Amino acid sequence: MKVDRALDVRRIAAAARSILSCPDEVQLVVDGLDDITSGTDETGLQMQDDGGRPTITCPAGSPLALAAGDRRGALLTLTSGLGPAGSPDRDATLTLSGRLDVLGTEQCRCCDETRMQMGLELDFALLARASAPAAAPGETRVRVPLAAFGSPEHDLNRGFLQRSSEHANLCHQDELRRAIATRTHTRLGDVVGVQLADLRPDGVELRWVDVSGAHRTELRFRGRATTSQELGELLRTELHAGLC
Repeated sequence: MKVDRALDVRRIAAAARSILSCPDEVQLVVDGLDDITSGTDETGLQMQDDGGRPTITCPAGSPLALAAGDRRGALLTLTSGLGPAGSPDRDATLTLSGRLDVLGTEQCRCCDETRMQMGLELDFALLARASAPAAAPGETRVRVPLAAFGSPEHDLNRGFLQRSSEHANLCHQDELRRAIATRTHTRLGDVVGVQLADLRPDGVELRWVDVSGAHRTELRFRGRATTSQELGELLRTELHAGLC
């Protein structure tokens, strides 16, 4: 029974971390703050998973930044962005509660704006089915153990890997096309498009289209990544130095 319980906790934590890394929609409610977007500009609010701790970046001096300085209570609700739209994986929500905490400030790379980075110090996490009725049975809503939720073993979770693939496919087409052209000894102009698929800690599937048709190949890394930094290094080593 102890083994089964441990496996169940790991599965629940992995599912929750995947949603934190790959949300479709994010809603933030802060005690005493009617409009969390007040004082923000076109850069808006940015959120990411930092080892199981949600981190939010906003303009310094905004009401949200001031609320973080006061360590206000906050509730973060995320809907799953896993898998394609309409898939069963999207029928899940993650609710996180805790207190905001100032982590520091940073200078925006695009302008001179100073932005504040804050974290949500968690005291509760709940994983649920989005379509569950209000009086749902216990199995449709489960509390996520915070120790397991923040475990480094979930850093390279399914959501993180999906978002990493999406980022590379959307923002690094030039580098991916050059990588395929080099690997296949094909003219760069003949490579129409490239896609990373099924990214894993130990490899990735490459799919591309050139003038001769559609192709795919499995690429195995020289090692197995255990952190996001290692994964990035392995991708850059095997594909292109410009990837990030």
